[in-house]
Amino acid sequence: MNRRYGIAAAVLAALLVVVTAAKIQHVPWTTPAARAIEQRGPLSEAEKATIDIFERVSPSVVQVAAKSAANPLMGEEAQGGASGTGFVWDREGHLVTNNHVVANGEEIAVRFASGEVAQVDLVGTAPNYDLAVLRIRSVRELPPPVALGSSSDLKVGQSAFAIGNPFGLDQSMTSGIISALKRRLPTHGGREIANVIQTDAAINPGNSGGPLLDSAGRLIGVTTAIISPSGSNAGIGFAVPVDVVNRIVPELIRNGRVPTPGIGIVAASEDVSTRLGVEGVIVVRTAPGSPAERAGIRGVNFSTGAVGDIITAADGKPVRRLSDLTDALELSGAGKTVRLTVKRGSDTRDVNVSIIDIDRS
Repeated sequence: MNRRYGIAAAVLAALLVVVTAAKIQHVPWTTPAARAIEQRGPLSEAEKATIDIFERVSPSVVQVAAKSAANPLMGEEAQGGASGTGFVWDREGHLVTNNHVVANGEEIAVRFASGEVAQVDLVGTAPNYDLAVLRIRSVRELPPPVALGSSSDLKVGQSAFAIGNPFGLDQSMTSGIISALKRRLPTHGGREIANVIQTDAAINPGNSGGPLLDSAGRLIGVTTAIISPSGSNAGIGFAVPVDVVNRIVPELIRNGRVPTPGIGIVAASEDVSTRLGVEGVIVVRTAPGSPAERAGIRGVNFSTGAVGDIITAADGKPVRRLSDLTDALELSGAGKTVRLTVKRGSDTRDVNVSIIDIDRS
């Protein structure tokens, strides 16, 4: 009898567990119904401004893909499937990007924000500035050119925005500030770009050639490089200043190339100048028949090892390193004359030297 009651009690307990579990599944706090949406207030003014920049400028930003015989993959970086970036320069179909994005490309194509793909021709390159100009082959209705700003009045700390295609992720926008100004950046052309903009806006492979914008949505630079041990954004990105871009791009459109102004000297490295305690450009030698030789500039005496002429100023501005001299020559341009202050021993004199296009001399 006791055993019979025990079995009955166990069955009853099991039924109670099943019934209780069924009820628990239907209590209000376990309901599967969607939660109510919490209404938000209006967007902040800063958010509205950023959205406006993207909506105005992004249609004019393109993805650039270059295919070479050695690398049939389209893109600046095969790893990760990334490519470069470019943007509409004018209503004649010219686009601007980095030289290193298209330097080895046999076929170049661009993809617009709309998804449309267009074949382009390479109009010209300027390796010394890491800039290139493309032109769309077929006539089409283009998005508006990106508005131009100025890089001469930029301030460290002001907002900066980059639009590009990092790792092939098209139409990506990042923001930050201008971290530093007047940086110098070596290029594939063997020279340095002066007054380069440094920003902490995220710049990654694939952003190269894209626009760097100010808070008004104006172009202030062309993103060109990053410093990163891993190859990804580390908060240090660089952009060619728009004042340089606005000087170089029209020349590329007209002639397909940009002159390399020079006076025909070989200069000592900055390491040598530093070791000798010299502030200026030490002339190692002059090219035969060059403007420098004709102006009487003298290089190092290799028989005695004596230092010859040291260029300390150009057109009245101090020359402390070679890039100061090349900047002065580029501002004047080939075909013009530059007044150099030259120190030889304890004597200092001024000489006028003609500037030539050393690539065609």
